Amino acid sequence: MSDRNDPQPDPASSTQMFRQFVSENNEPEAAPRRPIVPYLLIALVVVVAIGIIASVVMMWS
Repeated sequence: MSDRNDPQPDPASSTQMFRQFVSENNEPEAAPRRPIVPYLLIALVVVVAIGIIASVVMMWS
């Protein structure tokens, strides 16, 4: 009985009201994630450089 007298009815009570609720209440978009590929490439280059330096040091000692 109190369902009809609510000042703000449940927005999901009907399809039309739900669609209106969704269109009026836009959530802010999530911040874009930073790409991970450049960090992986940098890590790969560092590992290769360390390997080259280690092999050169082992060759000359």
